[in-house]
Amino acid sequence: MAIDTLSPQPQPKQEPVIADPSRRNPARWLVVAVPYLWLLLFFAAPFVIIAKISLSDTAIAMPPYTPVFEGFGKFGEFFSALDFENYEFLASDSLYIKSYLNSLRIAAISTALLLLIGYPMALAMARAKTSIRPILVMLVILPFWTSFLIRVYAWIGILKPEGLLTLLFQSIGLMGPDEQVQILRTDYAVFIGIVYSYLPFMVLPLYAALEKLDNTLLEAASDLGCPPWKAFWRITFPLSLPGVIAGSLICFIPITGEFVIPDLLGGADTLMIGKTLWTEFFNNRDWPLASAIAVILLAVLVIPIAYFQNQQQKAG
Repeated sequence: MAIDTLSPQPQPKQEPVIADPSRRNPARWLVVAVPYLWLLLFFAAPFVIIAKISLSDTAIAMPPYTPVFEGFGKFGEFFSALDFENYEFLASDSLYIKSYLNSLRIAAISTALLLLIGYPMALAMARAKTSIRPILVMLVILPFWTSFLIRVYAWIGILKPEGLLTLLFQSIGLMGPDEQVQILRTDYAVFIGIVYSYLPFMVLPLYAALEKLDNTLLEAASDLGCPPWKAFWRITFPLSLPGVIAGSLICFIPITGEFVIPDLLGGADTLMIGKTLWTEFFNNRDWPLASAIAVILLAVLVIPIAYFQNQQQKAG
């Protein structure tokens, strides 16, 4: 049987050509470039300046350090005057090492306390009626309407030996009339001030994660005979891990460099790197050493966080 060569032959299906959105809309590149430009101006550029000062030497001048960049024709003199003496001094002096370690210890304990206190609060907010959730969120952020410094000062009036806490304990019979609460100027006062000040930063990310939780998963677990505590650890907590990580990082990073709370509520033995940096910068006027402290602090915080995010992306 002859094949009709004049009949139309089926053509291969061609995929539609999709134009690159970035080529059709050049403004897309501008939107992407804005955050990078922000980081360049307000993070990268200041960091380069601080790093440059940390490699300089102190001088009786204004500003109190050398070398000063005097033009592109003196690059050789500029780089030859840079050294790592400040970093060597920090590594050899136990005071600064203890300040770093104590700051990390206080930040870790405070973050754990914030998580223990903030998680039940966020869970209760997420399981509350939809109509009252905005009110609960407003109550959480209500302390921000008052100055941070005033709120910390208020704890001095509460925790000092003759303060409100002593009067409360005496009035309910837990302490004698001649006894006083000795909390101010101790690490306990620092923990109280930190937990009070940073609690909203822990509650809000947790609430954002828990609010999106599908309650039908818990109902299904209950129908299958799973007790509430096991359902929490196998369903609720794993699904809220993004909020736990976000809240912990938001709290841990600024607590490590905290200055106001340990300075006002802590004692002379409360060593934190924020206080040490402030002392070197303002009291001793050693800007290069203070800059080196800041650079190391940034490295201590940024490098582990960047590594963690890289591992999370690989796991995802």
